[in-house]
Amino acid sequence: MSLVRRCSRTACGRPAVATLTYVYADSTAVLGPLATYAEPHCYDLCAEHSERLTAPRGWEVVRLTDGSGPSRPSGDDLEALANAVREAARPQDRAAEAGRGSAQGGPGSGGETRRGHLRVLRSPDS
Repeated sequence: MSLVRRCSRTACGRPAVATLTYVYADSTAVLGPLATYAEPHCYDLCAEHSERLTAPRGWEVVRLTDGSGPSRPSGDDLEALANAVREAARPQDRAAEAGRGSAQGGPGSGGETRRGHLRVLRSPDS
């Protein structure tokens, strides 16, 4: 079994890049990025067939884009996440100095440190 999904068009073996779904109630064909899972009532299309797609007379074709951005996290996203994890892992005394104690003692103050929108819950064992 191949891990690469193939175009649903007859005699086309190219890799699929888009998924086509028909909305019969609205007379609409929706063409969007390749779905995460192959669905029984959707059609996977290769680049050539997705570009040349036409709908029946009276139907509308809606082409959804994936935002033209990278589908995977960018280097900036990963760096921001790593920095947030490092800051959350700081020792208690350095975090208290940074917040000057105003970050602690909030509601339910059971070893809870709050910095901005992140909250670190201390383990009862530590």
